[in-house]
Parts: sequence; C-alpha cells; structure tokens
Amino acid sequence: MRQPGFVGAGFPGDGAILSVSGLSFRYNGGVGDVLQNLTIGIPGGAIAAILGPNGSGKTTLLRLMLGVLRPRQGTIEVAGRPQESYSRRELSRLVGLVPQDEHIPFDFSILEYVLLGRAPYLGPLATPGEQDTCLALEALRAAGLEGMHNRPLPNLSGGERQLVVLARALAQQPRILLMDEPTAHLDLGNQGRLLEIVRDLAAGGTTVVLTTHDPNLAAAVAGTAILMRSGQVLDAGPVATVLTAANLSAVYGVPVRVLEVDGRRMVYLPAQRPA
Repeated sequence: MRQPGFVGAGFPGDGAILSVSGLSFRYNGGVGDVLQNLTIGIPGGAIAAILGPNGSGKTTLLRLMLGVLRPRQGTIEVAGRPQESYSRRELSRLVGLVPQDEHIPFDFSILEYVLLGRAPYLGPLATPGEQDTCLALEALRAAGLEGMHNRPLPNLSGGERQLVVLARALAQQPRILLMDEPTAHLDLGNQGRLLEIVRDLAAGGTTVVLTTHDPNLAAAVAGTAILMRSGQVLDAGPVATVLTAANLSAVYGVPVRVLEVDGRRMVYLPAQRPA
C-alpha cells in the first residue's frame, strides 16, 4: 500500500475544498485514539468514498468534518479556511450531512422536516418563505417523493425516511455533502436513484463524501477511494488504483477478487471450497 495522504488533487491545500491534516481524535473516557494522524485532501466537485470495516472510524471522521466533534490534535480546513473560524450557521451553509439513522422527535410532515434544511438561511425566529418552500418541494421531487409532502414522518418506511433525510440535505444546498452509509435502508431502485442524485450533485460542483461497506458501490459512483482500518488511512487515491484485490483483502481481512466487467470494476468474495 502507498503512504496515506494523497486523495484526488493532492495534499491538503493543493486545490482541496475539504482537508484534514495530522488529525487524531479520542472520545471522552476513551483509552486510545479512534482516529490516528489522518491527512486527507478532497478537491471540489469530487465524489469520494470512505471504505472500511465496522469500527474503522468512518462515521467519526464524517462528524469531525461536519464540525460536531473537535479533533484532539490536527487541523480541518473547509474551502481554504480553518473550520473553527466559521460560525455554526456559516458552516451549515457549506457542509451538510445525510446520517445513516436520525432520530426525529416530533411528528413533522415530510415538507416540515425538509424545510429544516433551510434553517441556515433564515434569521432568528424567521419562518420559511415561498422560495424556501419551492426549494424544499424541488428537493422532494429529486428524491422521488413528489406529492408526498403532507404525509407524517412516523408513517414512512425506513427507506422512505432515508430519502426524506436526503431531501432535507438537498434543500440545505451545501457545497460539501457528507453521507453516512446512504444506501443502507434503500431497495435496489432507490439505490439507483440516490447514485444518480450523487452524480448530478458532483456534476454541478458539489463535493460528495460518502462512507460505505460496499466496494462495488464505491466503484460505481466515486472517483476517489479512501481505505480505513483501525482509525488509520491505509491507502487513498483514484478508485482504479486503490480498489485492488490486495488492498481490499488487507482492509477487510478476507480474500477478495477484483474483475473488470464491461469497463466497470467488480469486487467479490471467491467461493469457498467445503472442508
């Protein structure tokens, strides 16, 4: 494996819209670092997939990028500025999150919930206006939920709720969208819809950083791959050079094969012979 640090356009500061340098993090009461000396730079308009087994630190890294956690050491820069130099409202206009699971304490309608994405653009005690509503309805259309805006959230399936969370993030109009296992609750058709949305966002200049357990999903949508294990970046760079059989076998601890099928990289586990 190559030395960690290279992602897409290069090291932090070399055209990166989102970068971390020497980043380490430990939860309160923890006996060791969850993340250890990470250095990553992601250029604007990229789709970057962070892969690794459970416990590798993928979700923690996203929360640090979002600004809801603070590193023990190291720096995070967003659009060329230190993350801590932004107000919470300013950062929310730049960076959005689609979490894997989100607890929603109130019985919002779908539209009411999606309008929460407009909060960074509203003044204190202000209510969403006509333009905010139009943007929210357009986000619902993009997510495949057109005509469902009055339905209450508690009546939705897990997959529908995940699409509503995506629509809320789209209404936020961030320059950087972080997505934590975004296809986890979606059927095959809605997975395809989500991947098309991700491609459209990147084509329009939005940077998308997603975590996934699935190398095939990363190969299908991302241009950049970041392989993590035990809180460290083991390899990072273009998908074609990072998602190799040797790298994936080392990261996941099982033999993996990688084939090219119709110009696409396909990852699978070889059949095991019976004992």
